[in-house]
Amino acid sequence: MEDSSKIELETLRNEVTEGLKLENEEVELLLSSPDSGLRRSFSINEQFNSMNAMEILRETIRILRYNSSVFMVIAALLICPVSAIILSNVLVDHSFLKRLTIRLMLVARSCGLPLSPLVKQLCQRLSEMILSAVFSFPLHLTFSLLSKAAIVYSVDCTYSRKKFDTSKFFAIIGKIWRRLVSTYIWVCMVVAGCLALFLVLLVAVCNVFSLLGFSSDLEIYPAMVVGFIFSIIFANVIIICNLAIVISVLEDVSGPQALLRSSVIIQGQTQVGLLIFLGSTIGMAFVEGLFEHRVKTLSYGDGSSRIWEGPLLVIMYSFVVLIDSMMSAVFYFTCRSSSLEDLEQESNILLEATTLSSG
Repeated sequence: MEDSSKIELETLRNEVTEGLKLENEEVELLLSSPDSGLRRSFSINEQFNSMNAMEILRETIRILRYNSSVFMVIAALLICPVSAIILSNVLVDHSFLKRLTIRLMLVARSCGLPLSPLVKQLCQRLSEMILSAVFSFPLHLTFSLLSKAAIVYSVDCTYSRKKFDTSKFFAIIGKIWRRLVSTYIWVCMVVAGCLALFLVLLVAVCNVFSLLGFSSDLEIYPAMVVGFIFSIIFANVIIICNLAIVISVLEDVSGPQALLRSSVIIQGQTQVGLLIFLGSTIGMAFVEGLFEHRVKTLSYGDGSSRIWEGPLLVIMYSFVVLIDSMMSAVFYFTCRSSSLEDLEQESNILLEATTLSSG
C-alpha cells in the first residue's frame, strides 16, 4: 500500500514538472515566433523579482545607460518632433478651440455648474486636449507608435544581450505593424469611451443634485467627487492601454485580445502601475506648464527667451516620454514574470497538498 502511494506521488510530481516545462516551452515559442520576430531568454528559472515603482525606475535608468546611444537616437528622430508639435499646439485651430470651449461652458452651465474661473479653465484645458488629440492623430499613429515599438524592441534587445539591429527592426515592424495599429486604434476608442462616459456621468450627477434643490455653488462638490473617482479609473485604463501596446509588439496578439491580455497580467501589480502613471503624468504636466508660462506667455522684450527655453523644454518633455515608454516595457517584463511565478507557486502548493493527503 505504501509502495503504491509512493508511485502515485512520484507520477503526480512528474506530471506537474512536465506541465511546467511545457508552459516554459510555450512561452519560449511565443516569444520566438516568426510573427513577433522577437526572441529573449525568459525562462521560469530566470525571472524578475516583483519590482516596485522605484525599482522599475532604477532598472529603466540602468537600461538607458547601457544602451544610451540607441535611445537618444530614438528620442531625437521620433519623439522630439512630436513633442515640439504637441507643446506648441501648432496644428490646433484656435477658432475651433474657442468654439469648443464656449460649447463646453454652455454644457457646464446647463448642468447647473457655476462658471467660475476654475470651471472655465477646465473647459479650455479639455478643449485643448481634445483638439490636440484629433489634429495630432496622424503623428501619434506614425512617429509615436514607431517610437514606442523601437523602445520596446531596444529593451528586449538589452535583456537578451543583443545589439539593436536597424534592418531587423524594420523587418519586424513590417510584420507587426498591422496588429500594432489595430491595438492603437482600440486604445484610442477605449480612452474616448471613458472620457465620454465621464462627461455623461458628470452631467447626470449635476442634474440630479439640481433637481434635489441644491444651489449651483454646492453642485461643484459632487462633481469633484465624480472627477476624483473617474481619475482613478482612467489611470487604470491608461496603464492597461500602455501595456497593451507593449504586448502587441512582443506577443502575437492585437486589438481587444491585447487589452484583455494586459488586464490579466497586470493583476497584483496595479499599485505599481498607478505610481508609474502618476510620476509620468506629473512630469509631463510640469514641463507643459513651464512651456505654457515661459514660452507662450513670457518673453524678454524681443522674445529671446523662446530661442533657448523652447528647445530645452521640448527635450525635457521628450525625455519624460522616453522614460515613460521604457518603464512600460520594464513593467511588462515584471508582470509577465510575476504571472509565471504565481503558476509555479500554485504547482508547488498542489504538490504539497497531494503529499499531505497521501501521508
